[in-house]
Amino acid sequence: MNNMYRNFFLSIGLILGIQGMAQTQTEPEVKTLSLPEVIEVAHEQSLMALMSRHQFRSSYWEFRTHKARYKPGLTLEGTVPSLTNATESVIQPDGTEEFVERSFMRTSLDLQLNQNIGLTGGRVFVSSQLQRNDNFGEDPPTNYLSYPVTIGFFQPINGYNQFKWDRKIEPIKYEEAKLQYINTMEVVSRQAVRYFFDLALAQINLEIAEKNMANNDTLFQIAKGRYQLGTIAENDLLQMELSFLNAGAAINEATIDLELRKSRLRSFLGFNERVSLKLTLPREVPDITMDYAKTLSEAKANNPEILGMERMLLEAERVVAEARSQKGIRGDLFAQFGLSGVDEDLRNSYTDLARQQRLEVGIQVPILDWGLGKGQYRMAQSAEEVVKTDVQQSMIDFDENVFLQVMQFNLQDDQVAIATKADTIADLRYEVTKQRFLIGKIDVLDLNVALEEKDVARRGYVQALRNYWDYYYDLRGLTLYDWQKEMKLSEDFDELLIQ
Repeated sequence: MNNMYRNFFLSIGLILGIQGMAQTQTEPEVKTLSLPEVIEVAHEQSLMALMSRHQFRSSYWEFRTHKARYKPGLTLEGTVPSLTNATESVIQPDGTEEFVERSFMRTSLDLQLNQNIGLTGGRVFVSSQLQRNDNFGEDPPTNYLSYPVTIGFFQPINGYNQFKWDRKIEPIKYEEAKLQYINTMEVVSRQAVRYFFDLALAQINLEIAEKNMANNDTLFQIAKGRYQLGTIAENDLLQMELSFLNAGAAINEATIDLELRKSRLRSFLGFNERVSLKLTLPREVPDITMDYAKTLSEAKANNPEILGMERMLLEAERVVAEARSQKGIRGDLFAQFGLSGVDEDLRNSYTDLARQQRLEVGIQVPILDWGLGKGQYRMAQSAEEVVKTDVQQSMIDFDENVFLQVMQFNLQDDQVAIATKADTIADLRYEVTKQRFLIGKIDVLDLNVALEEKDVARRGYVQALRNYWDYYYDLRGLTLYDWQKEMKLSEDFDELLIQ
């Protein structure tokens, strides 16, 4: 027994010594945070929040790229220079062919303005080209070929317009990305709530353990005196001693668990190890009763999952339209008109101009493809039906999820009120029971029952608070609606892009 006491107090002393050494080496900065402050810090500097910002910026530039496809594009291409020294086949004026050793340098510039046509899926362009040839050892040594202006048009005639589908889908994707960013911030909030109450419960457990340790120490000392006077049995004394030892072990476990929970929340919030966190529990919960119809309406208006379903249906339709265009006659129309001039002098190459015209219609008719085009079209149609069925089921599940979340949340304020009352009553009952034990009216078993009920009620109160805020932020994430301020959640996306 003496060895057991000695080992117990040595372990307590070791823990206190380690804590004292740590404090003398580096005194941590203690930050006392409430639940709203933890959520705010998580939104600003948690890794999840930072990643979501970069994901949104990626979606923004993807949308900007889509919009840029419908704006004129100006490009300049050049060859400066291209040198050739080789033997080539050259057609002579009389029609014969001779192999001639040639040495020349070619330089060219091509300025082209392109514009995609979203309505038809085609493209128009205007270009201006100039080419200079320097023929070494020939007369004339230099000549110019100019195309002052060339106008062209390219149009696929297979019935599939990629631009039309992009103009339907890409804006939805961007709006979905905006809502997804806000939704991710609510995911951050929910994770912050979980880490907050993990640490808060660890704090409560340590407070309970320390208070129980002090109470059990006092009661054990009293029990030893009573045992010596013969007013209690040895069994009761041993029970008090066991409670005292268990209280010491509970302090050790609670201290380790507290440091673990601190580390997890600190890491989530982006703080370093020099910061020690202390939390203050919310004293009350807001009086909110959610109406199912309004909640469902806000969820369908704001949740990115709804836009995602709409996008999935459009993407399935696009695949069907593309497959339909591939199973029949396909073709392209190309037309070009321009002016050209050739001369030894640069200025003259722009004066005596000749017209250059080109019209080309290319078609591709599948004669024998063994049902390949038809099969791909049928596969696309089947995939579209699968998507439609999946979306319908997802909408049913979505409505049911909103209903269950509303029902569960509306019970939580009552649960918090009950847990608060139970915590107060259990604490008062323990104090009464302890006083009755001190005057010998009840035995140690009744005291231990009251102690256990007090601890359970205290933890139940914290758990009730946790459940309330868990359900609240679950519904905020589902509806993207602030139910305390009664307004839609929003973000300054312009500021987000420049941070």
